[in-house]
Amino acid sequence: MEPKTKVPRRIAQAVLNSLKGGVVPRIGLPYVTVGRKNEISALLHDIDIIAEGGASFRFIMGKYGSGKSFLLQTIRNYAMDRGFVVADADLSPERRMTGTRGQGLATYRELIGNLSTKTRPEGGALMLLLDRWISSVQAKAAAESGLATDSEAFARLVSREIYTVISGMNELVHGFDFARLLSLYYESSIHGDEDTKARVLRWFRGEYPTRSEAKRELGVNAIITDDDWYDYLKLFAVFFRQAGYQGLLVLIDELVNIYKIPNSITRNSNYEKILTIYNDALQGKARGIGFILSGTPQCIEDRRRGVYSYEALSSRLAEGKFSREGARDLLSPVIRLEALTAEEMLVLTEKLADMHAGLYDYTRTISEDELEVFIRIEYGRVGADTRITPREIIRDFIELLDILYQHPDLSAEALLHSEEFSYARSEAVSDETTDELAEFTV
Repeated sequence: MEPKTKVPRRIAQAVLNSLKGGVVPRIGLPYVTVGRKNEISALLHDIDIIAEGGASFRFIMGKYGSGKSFLLQTIRNYAMDRGFVVADADLSPERRMTGTRGQGLATYRELIGNLSTKTRPEGGALMLLLDRWISSVQAKAAAESGLATDSEAFARLVSREIYTVISGMNELVHGFDFARLLSLYYESSIHGDEDTKARVLRWFRGEYPTRSEAKRELGVNAIITDDDWYDYLKLFAVFFRQAGYQGLLVLIDELVNIYKIPNSITRNSNYEKILTIYNDALQGKARGIGFILSGTPQCIEDRRRGVYSYEALSSRLAEGKFSREGARDLLSPVIRLEALTAEEMLVLTEKLADMHAGLYDYTRTISEDELEVFIRIEYGRVGADTRITPREIIRDFIELLDILYQHPDLSAEALLHSEEFSYARSEAVSDETTDELAEFTV
């Protein structure tokens, strides 16, 4: 048996509280990750492609509670550790890919507000990224020239280096204005003009309502709009690579909010925006950027309102004749999450039991046999084969651990066989689940 990994109490508290509340923890995922090896491997291959200057696009499809958000968070953490900038956003009625009331721009603002790096994983990293870029250029110039950093010659050298970085953007769509704002940010930084820096940051965040206001305050006759926000994400990806990062990974969850749009014309406009991003990634029109969009099977596969209702996307994304459960094509644009096995859930419950004991400083009392009984009961419930999700099992299990800790007079065996817990148990646990667990040795 492998030695137990000691989990810091701060992380254990965050993980257990998040999982019991039905949400994905932002920290500590490596301590509780089980399964999804093939899916993670496929997405990490995409990360490598982005790091080489390519682009990627994926859909993650799974029902509520199946682990979509968990997988996204795992990839998010891995990408930041690898030197990527990550931006994430959940769609909502106010945030879509495009809309008549600026819903696309609202999504862009959310993504920029959530820009994260390894040193700023909680988001809000835009100013940090810009300042680090300037500092890196200055450090490079100082190392190569040997000039005094307060000399005019050094300032001119840094300015030339800055110009070299941003001049390559002029050929890209909206690149001239983007480069002009980067230059303005640098100039205001070295002169200590905090007001201009704040205005440039406001422009990058997409907060200028009119071109006339941007022209008056910044001298650029352009603003980021609902129609072109994706072009600016591509520019940021190029800039981040020039600033020393590996690239930009964009994570967009809750596609169901597009599925719910009642107007078919508006829905199709959103799907057309997704198609544009998809085509750019696969045709090499984007560089150093990856997109992962996440949603339920219904909001993707429904031929009346889902992603597949848009024929241009359906023809590109639908599974072929050979993919089936247990043998999915994970190199396709759509990764379909299959249910975690009973064996994998047993491994997870043991990890959580050890983490809980370490957090509250007690010797774990629930035995491996009792863990197995818990999993058998959960998987033996009526309809478990189609309805049960990891979220539900985890929530039940953490509640069980909490009750046992608070009431040491109770036993796990008594709780597991109580009517309150096992009332929905089917007459017999399925043979498949029994066989799976019988072969498993912790």
